[in-house]
Amino acid sequence: MLRNNVELDLKTRFIEDGITQTEIAEKVGVSLPYVNRITRGREQIVNKTFIKILDELGYDVELTYKRKTEEKIAR
Repeated sequence: MLRNNVELDLKTRFIEDGITQTEIAEKVGVSLPYVNRITRGREQIVNKTFIKILDELGYDVELTYKRKTEEKIAR
């Protein structure tokens, strides 16, 4: 089972960072509709089979997000 609400996590990050879906789509090089599908949960960004395999092995999947340091951002 995936414990994160990835869609909510992304929406929260957009708000916290003051960035729009349009701006992030341009920076990442994808279309706005694709970003919108991800933030609405209509597009899976974590492979369902991967989750099922780990679930069968007795694991939950929890994604963690760690802000990059300034040094890593500059690269």
